[in-house]
Amino acid sequence: MPNIKPVSDLRNYNDVLRDIAVGEPVFLTKNGRGRYAIVDIEEFERTQATLKLMGELAKGEASAKEKGYIDISDVESILGEK
Repeated sequence: MPNIKPVSDLRNYNDVLRDIAVGEPVFLTKNGRGRYAIVDIEEFERTQATLKLMGELAKGEASAKEKGYIDISDVESILGEK
């Protein structure tokens, strides 16, 4: 179940921070609507790395569609395998 609190609870920020765990962010509401999410730093870094990887994969896919794909034997020779 999501951990949802009003942003006014940040007056007692130690209580809010105690409720944060990896995979269990605390969602803060302002005027009854979701506004912020507080996440564990490890989860934040993992999310940022995933976004960067997905961006690089999208670039690679776009390049392959534009310039064409190469054979596995060509990849192996580029990487020095075989």
